[in-house]
Amino acid sequence: MSSIIAPVEERRLLGIGLVLGAFFFFTCIDSSAKWLGLAGLPVMQIVFMRYAGSLVIVSATSLSRQGTGFLRSANIGIEVLRALALLGSSLCNLTAVQYLPLTVTGSIAFTMPLILCALSVPLLGEQVGWRRWTAIAVGFIGILIIVQPGTSAFHPAALLCIGGAFFSALYFLLTRRLAGIDSTATQQFYGSVIAAVVLAPFAIVHWVWPTRPVDWAVFIFIGVVGYVGHQFSTIAHRFAPASTLAPFAYLQIIFMAVSGWLIFGQAPEFSLYLGAPIVIASGLYIWLRERALARPVTPIAEER
Repeated sequence: MSSIIAPVEERRLLGIGLVLGAFFFFTCIDSSAKWLGLAGLPVMQIVFMRYAGSLVIVSATSLSRQGTGFLRSANIGIEVLRALALLGSSLCNLTAVQYLPLTVTGSIAFTMPLILCALSVPLLGEQVGWRRWTAIAVGFIGILIIVQPGTSAFHPAALLCIGGAFFSALYFLLTRRLAGIDSTATQQFYGSVIAAVVLAPFAIVHWVWPTRPVDWAVFIFIGVVGYVGHQFSTIAHRFAPASTLAPFAYLQIIFMAVSGWLIFGQAPEFSLYLGAPIVIASGLYIWLRERALARPVTPIAEER
C-alpha cells in the first residue's frame, strides 16, 4: 500500500491556525523537559523520550491505515537533513530550558524568522535587500539586550538557544520543501526514528526512571505532545509557506510566559521587556517586507 501524499494547497488561514496549535504544543514540550530536568532526569533521556514517544504513535497509527507505505520517501536525503535539523533544535532548546527561564529561551528562539530570511539566500536562491538585512541586524541587537553578554546575568545556555533557532529555521525550510512530496506520516516517522536511533545509546547509558506519579505522567506526556505538535506543524506547511507561518511563532511567548510563571514561578526580567519587542518588531518587518515584494511588480524594478 502506498503512502497517502496530500497536495500543497493555498489555505493560509488554516495553516496559521494549525501552526498556532503547534506552538502551544511546543511550549508543552519545553515545559515538560524543564519539569523532568528538575526531577533529575538527564537531558539526553528527556529528548530521547520526546522522539521515542512520537515514533511509537506515528508507527502505530500509520501502520493501521496505510500499511508500510509510509516508510517510502520520495526524497530520503531531505528527510534525513530535516530530521537532523529537528534533533539539533531539540537538543539545543531542551538543554537550554534546564538553565534559563522559558520566557528567555522563547524570546531568543524568535530569531528564527530572522535566520529563516538569511538562510533563504543560499538555500532557496532568494534575494534579500538592505532593508531586510538591517532588520536582521536590529533583531540581533534585541537578542544582545536579552542575554546581556559580558555581564553577570549572561548564561552560556543562551548560545544554545541561538543554535536552536538556526536549526529550527533550517527545519522549517526543509519541511516546506517536502510538502506535497512526502506524506505527513512519512515526515513524522523519519523525524522521530532518526532522532531516537541517534539518541538511544546516550540515553540508555545514563537512564534514570521517574519516581513520582506526576513525573511518570510528564514522562509519557512529552512524547504525545511532541507527536501532536509536529503533526500540526507539518500539516500547516502544506497550506502556507514558511515565510507566512514564521511570524506567528511570536505568540508563543504568551504560552511561555504563562507556563514559566504558573508552573515554575519565573517572572520575566526587565531586559526581556526591552529586547523581546525589538526582536519581534524586526521579524514582523521582514514578514511585511516579504509580503510587499510578493505583490505583482510594476515595470520599474523595485528595490529589494
